[in-house]
Amino acid sequence: MKNIGFLSFGHWSASPHSMVRSGADALLQSIELAVAAEEAGADGAYYRVHHFAQQLASPFPLLAAAAARTSRIELGTAVIDMRYENSLYMAEDAGAADLISGGRLQLGISRGSPEQVVDGFRYFGYEPPEGMSDADMAREHTRVFLEVLKGEGFARPNPNPMFANPPGLLRIEPHAPGLRDRIWWGAGTRATAEWTAEQGLNLMSSTLLSEDTGVPFHQLQAEQIQRFRDAWKTAGHDREPRVSVSRSIFPIVNDLDKQLFWQQRGSTDQVGFLDGGTARFGRTYAGEPDKLVAELAEDEAIAAADTLLLTVPNQLGVDYNAHVVESVLTHLAPELGWR
Repeated sequence: MKNIGFLSFGHWSASPHSMVRSGADALLQSIELAVAAEEAGADGAYYRVHHFAQQLASPFPLLAAAAARTSRIELGTAVIDMRYENSLYMAEDAGAADLISGGRLQLGISRGSPEQVVDGFRYFGYEPPEGMSDADMAREHTRVFLEVLKGEGFARPNPNPMFANPPGLLRIEPHAPGLRDRIWWGAGTRATAEWTAEQGLNLMSSTLLSEDTGVPFHQLQAEQIQRFRDAWKTAGHDREPRVSVSRSIFPIVNDLDKQLFWQQRGSTDQVGFLDGGTARFGRTYAGEPDKLVAELAEDEAIAAADTLLLTVPNQLGVDYNAHVVESVLTHLAPELGWR
């Protein structure tokens, strides 16, 4: 059994071919897709975070709104760029959204991906200290964020407060119990996956890895997952971790599917360059259901993960993307033992 959800980047464009023409369209349709996915039987609605782009950016208003319209599915991010975040303010926002959801938040965080602007985090007021890289700064922001999510007091109370304080040091409020165990790190390499395990974070692995060993993408990702699990065991954490992988999967079950994705039936892994280094990009799975069942059964990383995130082409609109999710759940999941 696997948790199956969607992952949307929330693109919008004035293109006549886009059904998402504005930021308002992207946000409102993201909420509607969460509702439709829950009705279809999916387990999660996840959203990408990109700053300075015509895509989803500030996630917590969206997560809270989707939480208020749904009752069962997990709501998450994949991923929040921690270079841009005020750790304590983020803990307040995350705590509020999680309480609204009834404890359904699953927050993917990371150092972030290539940006639309040069060092965009500097415009947000964050400058790596002397001797620290932007990646180091992201991990330091993460350390503080995880620490305050524990719910322990750390701030000295005012001796003459406007309202009565509980005894002792004060913590960030509202506190969301259990949220610390529902934080994921988006890892792009095998080494980062091991670091993720050491921190007691769940592992989130996308459709690319920023390294290449010459083996197929799914095998490299499966190795990453195994290294994560081995490091988790060595660290001695007292809970079972979760692992997600992202995939582009499009069952062709009607004429519109065929029109949109027929040419991607022969998709293969790609090797390219990202942030100045070699990266391996996973293939798109497109084709008739019986063909996809056979191909997906050979994907070692999907087999190793407990959660599968379906990357959706959100500019095709809510109805079509809900159809993609439902097609995977109906035509593929039972045959593959995911349901």
